[in-house]
Amino acid sequence: MKKDVYILGIETSCDETAASVVKNGSEIISNVVASQIESQKRFGGVVPEIASRHHVEEITRVIEKALEDAGLAPDELDAVAVTEGPGLVGALLIGISAAKAFAFANSLPIIGVHHIAGHIYANQLVQPMEFPLLALIVSGGHTEMVIMREHGSFELIGETRDDAAGEAYDKVARVLGLPYPGGPHVDQLALASDSAIDFPRAWLEPDSYDFSFSGLKSSVINYKHNLEQKGGTLNAEAIAAGFQESVVEVLTVKALRAAKEFEVKQVIAAGGVSANKGLRNSLESSFAKENIPFSVPPIALCTDNAAMIAAAGTQMFLSGVQGELSMNGRPGMQLVSWNH
Repeated sequence: MKKDVYILGIETSCDETAASVVKNGSEIISNVVASQIESQKRFGGVVPEIASRHHVEEITRVIEKALEDAGLAPDELDAVAVTEGPGLVGALLIGISAAKAFAFANSLPIIGVHHIAGHIYANQLVQPMEFPLLALIVSGGHTEMVIMREHGSFELIGETRDDAAGEAYDKVARVLGLPYPGGPHVDQLALASDSAIDFPRAWLEPDSYDFSFSGLKSSVINYKHNLEQKGGTLNAEAIAAGFQESVVEVLTVKALRAAKEFEVKQVIAAGGVSANKGLRNSLESSFAKENIPFSVPPIALCTDNAAMIAAAGTQMFLSGVQGELSMNGRPGMQLVSWNH
């Protein structure tokens, strides 16, 4: 009988301090997240120094709570998985330092996990991953499409050339005077609107799977400025709806084309923007029409959390991948395969 594998995951790449215990890479035993949204809201975005200080205050109690909720002692764990990058370097270092200290004190292996690999493996906590698969990653800092032919194999086929989708959402939200974080507020306005301004779609070259959202963001800003100069009435709902329709259409059409070209068995969405209702609805209905299995995690697992880091860390542990106690934060870490 195979022994169960328990991994402690730690995530501090941005403004959530999180720890989680996951069993066999697919079952969440505990999942604790301390959010900084209220602290960062007054600045309209994440201030790295403040994020790091919050992590210092919260990291020990978050780890203790995750172990307490799981009902496990440190010697019952198999390894510690921590986000190694990408992210804010100061924030990353708090989680990595805590993970190294915990691993050293309890004689446990440490595993450095790529943040985006974590987002992808959040889907493993919902249902098994079937290969080959297409992962559409949409977050504040990343918009990319990855083909996976097996666990730990990542082939980048498309990425943003400028703003990530989540970044464009936050900038448009700021222009519309919406509070931080802007993405959910734009989504709410868009869904409530019965009309939409027609904004451009950036398709790029005919065969390209890359994305570009900077022009769309500029188009929204120019539309608002022109309207104000003419003394027109601003319809924030229609602007939000038009912006969201443009983003969602490009993401959906390109993901659908890639899924067919690479003949994948499954498509998964990942990252904070995959919590967006407009995007979820579009992807679900489009892939259902084509009879292509589609999976997206529940909203709580789309945003940053440590369960996803533990899930990815489990696969790395089972593949024999381990880190060193000399591990450092890698803010520009590239997503590379661990199964060569």
